Amino acid sequence: MIHFILNPNAGTNSPQKRARIINLLQAIPNSKIWQTERVNHASELTKQAITEGASKIVAVGGDGTINEVASSLLYSHIPLGIIPMGSGNGLARHLGIPFPFEKALNKALYGTIIGIDAGKWNDRPFFCTAGIGFDAYVAAHFAKRGKRGFFNYVYSSIVSLRSYRPIEIKGKGPTFSFTVANANQFGNNAYISPESDLQDGQLESIYIKPGSFWTIANLGISLFRKNLPYNPLVTISSIKSLQIDAPVGIPYHLDGESLLLHSGTIEITILPSALLVIK
Repeated sequence: MIHFILNPNAGTNSPQKRARIINLLQAIPNSKIWQTERVNHASELTKQAITEGASKIVAVGGDGTINEVASSLLYSHIPLGIIPMGSGNGLARHLGIPFPFEKALNKALYGTIIGIDAGKWNDRPFFCTAGIGFDAYVAAHFAKRGKRGFFNYVYSSIVSLRSYRPIEIKGKGPTFSFTVANANQFGNNAYISPESDLQDGQLESIYIKPGSFWTIANLGISLFRKNLPYNPLVTISSIKSLQIDAPVGIPYHLDGESLLLHSGTIEITILPSALLVIK
């Protein structure tokens, strides 16, 4: 049986569109629909679907929903389908999954199953990106605003750029941002690591040094032009594991989710071929 785990609040879809999506899913033979109601509910529902013998689990939502479902499917024989409905949809974009609902549904039902890597940030898996510094500061502002969509994310980025101060990473000094990438982008085609490969058994670490307002603003443009690695403020390295020390209490992001750092030591590792996905 195919199990769909739907976040009804993902993205900016209208109630009418959400109702249409549910009607389309209900028409799929031998399937079951679960709807999330709170943070971490998708993880709980995935575990329940596994106990019920799911042959395939399809996450219908944004990167946060996908992270919760995928985290519960690590090293299982059950493939993950993705129907992107979030604000960024970084993993879906990297995998080339179409955005029109019917096309994404068809891909989830009949696409090719492949194995991909996952990253681990202390005890939390991630599949797209994770990091501290400016990007995490923006994610925290975006989460507090409670408004979804690309333009609200741009607004949070502009507002954050005016008030943000670089963080201190031991051994690196003042740091504008530090990101670990498994996929090639944050989402919305903002390419933080254009050469990242989900199947190469390694992650990319991206350190960005502080700069002037205008040089940092130019970095934002570079994200969308895929030429960030050529900026003199940027250092990108391929890694299998890494340990860094950062201030306790600062925000970090994990596949777009805003969290607070409770330990000053961050252990980052690669989990090769840890997840089956449909593309």
